[in-house]
Amino acid sequence: MTPLAGRLAVLTLLLGLCLPAAGAREALDRIVAVAGQEIVLASELEREVDELQARFYQRGQGVPPREQLRRQALERLVMQRLQLSHAERVGLRVDDATLDAAIERIAARNNLTRSQLRDALARQGRDFASFREGLREEITIRRLQQSVVQQEVEVTPEEVDAALETAAEQGATEYRVAHIRVGTPEGASPEALEQARRRAERLRRQALAEGADFATLARTFSDAASASDGGKLGWRLPSQLPQAFGDVVPGLEAGEVSPVVQAADGFHIIKLLDSRREGAQIVEETRARHILLETGSGVTDRDAEQRLRGFRERIRSGEASFAELARAHSDDEGTASGGGDLGWVRGGELAAALQERVEALEPGEISEPFRSRQGWHLVRVEQRRELDKAEEQRRARISRQIRQRKSQEALEQWLRKLREEAYVDYRLEGS
Repeated sequence: MTPLAGRLAVLTLLLGLCLPAAGAREALDRIVAVAGQEIVLASELEREVDELQARFYQRGQGVPPREQLRRQALERLVMQRLQLSHAERVGLRVDDATLDAAIERIAARNNLTRSQLRDALARQGRDFASFREGLREEITIRRLQQSVVQQEVEVTPEEVDAALETAAEQGATEYRVAHIRVGTPEGASPEALEQARRRAERLRRQALAEGADFATLARTFSDAASASDGGKLGWRLPSQLPQAFGDVVPGLEAGEVSPVVQAADGFHIIKLLDSRREGAQIVEETRARHILLETGSGVTDRDAEQRLRGFRERIRSGEASFAELARAHSDDEGTASGGGDLGWVRGGELAAALQERVEALEPGEISEPFRSRQGWHLVRVEQRRELDKAEEQRRARISRQIRQRKSQEALEQWLRKLREEAYVDYRLEGS
């Protein structure tokens, strides 16, 4: 039930999923924490610590003390248990068909067949059944978090207008930042705050060490919802940064790490990755449609390719429209209901394989079937246009920034509430 990173060399850098080990040592199988109605075993904790250590080794970084990693790993496992319990209470379950399709995609991304993936796991002493269930838990948690955010987040035109007005006043500089948060509960005692501050200062020293990778530290130690993405918040206007960041970020140089910053939700270490100012831009946009067929669950690459070739001939002969076939057959849930319409996009906004084919087609042309990491595609370019998209792009981007900020805030608030309301009993010495 621990993350994959560092556990399987052939998969480590690409998966970031779960891979429990088989045959845990009985001597370690004592309870180190109780989270609600669930328990965490010492054997699970040690595997998680091994995972975290491997991340640092792989990046050539100095490895933090094992006790520091152990405390962080235990909290991660506790939060995992609490989220899985909540998912069970609300009836959220990942079925076998979804799981099989995810495994097929994992294998394909690593240029492996399903059988080769199983063999690779076996060579590492890993149990495939445990791998499946670990992956099921990862998908369950991801879907649970998405459902929480969807219920809470809404962006109004008025919010976008206000952000645009503020941006004009501030000179329209945007910042791309990452951060590490050491969280503190509401009403934390002075002793607890001082302990959190010392932990944050220690993490800052590690971030400043030669060869340190800020993203790895964030993934390992940050309590923020952005931890899984290396602490990255994306491009933000000053008004869209967390309030405590506002006075700090503009004074940083690209690549610089801030002092520890205290906020209502804990202590933060901030790194400025980049900054930019935007002017008017003439861009080329393409509107296209696609049909996606995923493989797995009995659908082979050959099956998907042949089906798409059949669709292509039906469209070219006028027997069926591209939109009709996309609505009926595409596995892309985000575009199928709209007839596969990808909307107006510009370079870099689509997945690389899809972008390459779209750029190579003339309006009205239909591609041959081709494969990407998502599955097999058929694409048709509808239109192209050149226009000054500065204002419209800016508005859309600010809307996305607001949504992203609200999503992260909503998720962090929910996780914090889940943790504070849960019964958790730590049984690890020194915890």
